[in-house]
Amino acid sequence: MEIQFYCPRWGSENLSWEDFCQKASNAGYDGIEVGFAQNDTAAGFMQIWNTAEKYKLKVIIQHYDTCDADFSKHFDLYCTWLEKVKTLPCVKINSQTGRDFFSVEQNTALIEAALQVSKQTGVQIVHETHRNKFSFAAHIAKNYLHEIPDLKLTLDASHWVCVAESFLEDQVEALELAIERAEHIHARVGYPCGPQIPDPRMPEWQHALNMHLNWWDKVVERKKKEQSVLTITPEFGPSPYMVYLPGTQTPLCDQWEVNVYMMELLRERYAKGYNSSQMGVLANQTEKI
Repeated sequence: MEIQFYCPRWGSENLSWEDFCQKASNAGYDGIEVGFAQNDTAAGFMQIWNTAEKYKLKVIIQHYDTCDADFSKHFDLYCTWLEKVKTLPCVKINSQTGRDFFSVEQNTALIEAALQVSKQTGVQIVHETHRNKFSFAAHIAKNYLHEIPDLKLTLDASHWVCVAESFLEDQVEALELAIERAEHIHARVGYPCGPQIPDPRMPEWQHALNMHLNWWDKVVERKKKEQSVLTITPEFGPSPYMVYLPGTQTPLCDQWEVNVYMMELLRERYAKGYNSSQMGVLANQTEKI
C-alpha cells in the first residue's frame, strides 16, 4: 500500500503558486489539494498544474462553492462545474456536495451526477463529510451509504464530532461504514465543541487526537489489505477554524507547522512495520485517556 500526503492550499492563498509548490515540496508533501471555484477556468488550473508538476507534486481538485439554496439552480451549477473539471489532470476530485436541508432525492441526484462523470472519465470523485452538506452528520451519511453502494467518501470526522457533540461512541455502525467507504482523509482533529482543536501537539488535546488516529488507523488497515493507494491531506485551517488570541490577529499556533506536524506524525505512524497488533494496543491506550 502507498500513502500519499497532500498539502492544503487553504490558508496559504497569500503565497504565489510558485512559492506555495516549492514550500510544499520542501516540506515533503507528495501533492497539493486545490480548491477549484465556479468562476475558475481550465486554463488557470493548467498553470497551477504545470507549477505543481515542476516540483513533482500531484494534484487533488476540491469542490466547495456550489451553495445555491434553490435546488434546480444548484444542480445546474454543480453539473456545469463537473463538466468543466472532468478532463483536468488530477489524482481525484474531493467534493463538498449538496446541502444539509436538501431532500434525500435531491442530494442523491447530485451524487449520481458525480458518479456518472467518474464513470466517464475514470477519475474518482469522493464526497467530503462536511457540515452544511448532505454528509453533515454520521447518522445521515450512513443512510446515503446504505442506499448508494458506489458512494465513496473523504473522511473528515472532525465535522461529525462537532455536530454530534461527542466522539461518536454511540454511532459505531455509521463510523464503520464510513471507514469502509473512505478513499481520502482530511486529517484534522475535532472535539465535541468544535471542528478543530487548537494544537494537536499539546497534551490536553491527546484524547481528541487519539480518537481520530484510531479511525484513520482502520482506514489504513483496510487499504493495506486492498493493496491500494490512500491519499491524506492534513487540513488544519486558518481563522476562523484556527483560534486567535482575543482582541488580536495572532493565531494560537502556526497553521503550516501544525499540518506538517500531522503529515510527519502519520507518515511515521504508517511506515513499514506498523501492524494491526500495534493498532490494538494504541486503541486500548486511547480508551484509557
